[in-house]
Amino acid sequence: MVHGVITLPAFANRRDGVRHFFGTRHRPASPALEATSVTQGTLDDPAAGDPVAVVSVKQVHGTEALVLERPVKVGETIAGGWDALITNRPRVLLTVRTADCVPVLVHDPMAKVVAAVHAGWRGAVAGILPKTLSILRGRFGSEPRRMRIGIGPSVGPCCYEVDEPVLEKLRAGFPDWRTVIREVGGKKAMLDLKDLLWRQAASAGVPEEQIRTVRVCTVCHPALFYSYRREGTVLGTMVSGIMRVRP
Repeated sequence: MVHGVITLPAFANRRDGVRHFFGTRHRPASPALEATSVTQGTLDDPAAGDPVAVVSVKQVHGTEALVLERPVKVGETIAGGWDALITNRPRVLLTVRTADCVPVLVHDPMAKVVAAVHAGWRGAVAGILPKTLSILRGRFGSEPRRMRIGIGPSVGPCCYEVDEPVLEKLRAGFPDWRTVIREVGGKKAMLDLKDLLWRQAASAGVPEEQIRTVRVCTVCHPALFYSYRREGTVLGTMVSGIMRVRP
């Protein structure tokens, strides 16, 4: 962890032309990152040249993806709600906010495209990650075998107890549902959201060694992360992001 954020060098580094981070509660979000709009910000990079356009949108626990293939205008407002952001434009920082849900970052160094995904149980079960990977392939020619995926900190299977309504949707949407739960009786189970997303990515054709996971539970580490499940309210959110730094 550097300067209050978590990075995964094996997922993306400067040689890939990609910058990324998974936020902690020690990285206060700027007004630019919290705004439901496209605003201008800067990334902590002394070598940075042109300003960075920071994209932060309303998240609705769905599966819709916002694809940005055109230049992003600073101060531009984007109406609607999305839980996945995709762009092939350089110096456009895609961000998602979480407080137990899973931040997922994706890039393809050959197709030169990146994506940021907000995946709660609803989005994960409904297939937001496979849908995002499908869009990357259809719109940008990004092959799963070339994709790199980073799965960030979230509520872990140690702390994520779910009930029958969640399990019902999981059984309907994920054939191997038993592999991502541990039954605890009374029609309840402990759900491993990160493992669910990992398995969906692998099933889509992404090589297992190219899927990196931060195995840290946000509920178990109050000094590092906000947690809606632990705190019972939204005291704050972590911001995670990814961008291409060069054409």
